[in-house]
Amino acid sequence: MTTTEFRQSLSLDQPPADLSLALAGLWWDAKGNWTRAHESAQQDEGPAGAWVHAYLHRKEGDLSNAGYWYRRAGRPESQSSLEQEWLEIARSLLGEKESSDLNLS
Repeated sequence: MTTTEFRQSLSLDQPPADLSLALAGLWWDAKGNWTRAHESAQQDEGPAGAWVHAYLHRKEGDLSNAGYWYRRAGRPESQSSLEQEWLEIARSLLGEKESSDLNLS
């Protein structure tokens, strides 16, 4: 799945069945459901889940908890906008390189 396809799937009521738990967390976040996003990310005990978990706690404003999850993910604490970090995580988890032709809207 490409980032574009992932973003297009946001028109659905449920995330695509083949998404990882971490990607499902990003999907639910983009749908505005922080609780489901958090539940999904929390089920993925690896670095991908920890990265999404960090992003979600950063988004809620719990920076100390976010810092813990960034460390668990082996990632530096993000200094970019939440939108940019969401896209960075999605691209990384989907195995895409950064592309300037993808916009955030």
